[in-house]
Amino acid sequence: MVGQLDVDFVRAQFPAFAEPSLRGQAFFENAGGSYTCAPVIARLERYYRQRKVQPYAPYAASQMAGEEMDEARVRLSAMMGVAPDELSFGPSTTQNTYVLARAFAQWMQPGEAIIVTNQDHEANTGPWRRLADEGFEVREWKIDPETGHLNPEDLEALLDDKVRLVCFPHCSNVVGEVNPVVEITALAHAAGAFVCVDGVSYAPHGFVNVGLLGPDIYLFSAYKTYGPHQGIMVMRRDLGMQLPNQGHFFNAGSLYKRFTPAGPDHAQIAASAGMADYMDALAAHHGITGTATDRTSALHDLMRSHEVALLQPVLDYVKDRNSVRLLGPTSAESRAPTVALALNRPGEDVAGELAGHGVMAGGGDFYAVRALQAMGVDPEPGVLRLSFVHYTSRAEVDQLLNALDACL
Repeated sequence: MVGQLDVDFVRAQFPAFAEPSLRGQAFFENAGGSYTCAPVIARLERYYRQRKVQPYAPYAASQMAGEEMDEARVRLSAMMGVAPDELSFGPSTTQNTYVLARAFAQWMQPGEAIIVTNQDHEANTGPWRRLADEGFEVREWKIDPETGHLNPEDLEALLDDKVRLVCFPHCSNVVGEVNPVVEITALAHAAGAFVCVDGVSYAPHGFVNVGLLGPDIYLFSAYKTYGPHQGIMVMRRDLGMQLPNQGHFFNAGSLYKRFTPAGPDHAQIAASAGMADYMDALAAHHGITGTATDRTSALHDLMRSHEVALLQPVLDYVKDRNSVRLLGPTSAESRAPTVALALNRPGEDVAGELAGHGVMAGGGDFYAVRALQAMGVDPEPGVLRLSFVHYTSRAEVDQLLNALDACL
């Protein structure tokens, strides 16, 4: 049945749920990194056992190694509605963003501007803000200090013909609200600016069709989307071939090599094809057919529907407690299941108490210092963050709520 996620099937695809050392532990720190699906683990082990050689040479093991790396790029790009050479891998999203910032610094003219937000994780705002030290203007699109909301009307007031790039998150890793990427991208493009979207906190809740959303750059992390520790970057060709090459000079003609100066992790790139294996298995089990992007869209909706149903009881539980401030929307429909709570004591202390009840959660600032400060939350004690994804069960949510009862 397409309409309802088979959570038992989903959990059977993740070895962590059969791991004795994790038995009885409910995982609510998925925003920091998800469990890895079985196909990724299998591909990684096979690569290290059979194909751990320099790829793309004429002998069999090398050819298979290169073919698996290419397979990952081809299949993931098809899922996201972009051309294969518009998707590339890097050591992390932080590193990918840093490289992009260097390219823009070489390409932009003095007096031109970039827009960033104070809702972002530091990885997608810090590298851009540093361009102010090189004479470029950095404008800040500010969140509402009460709600954490980014108002597109406030962006319009910042846009003019000097702006070359608008950077914002698909959703914040502490506010959780899902930003209207299509609307924001249209505003920026109408003003002649390119768009960079940090999708790290949204992609775990369903891969997106970047081609339909419209941004010129879309970044996310494989290790938060059930895969290995790699950063994944979509760079649309129109922008990518304008920006200065950051890779080896002889790779300047290859779009997917232009912004990855570091030597690629061959095994982890090859293993990333396991993410596509998992999504294909999920689609087949639920009777979802069609093109790669059709299946991606249907799986996105299936996963989100399950998450929304589990999230609303959590939001209802915390939103009316006097000792708790819920950051972001109170409606599950408008946010990701990443719930940050400002308490009257350090978030990490409460996370430690939750661990005693079999709940794995986190506390701190989560590299969202600017967002917390803008909302009047001291980053030092930080927040308690509870985050889950589609493999989370209703029983685990009940375990969480019972644990919160004991700790709050």
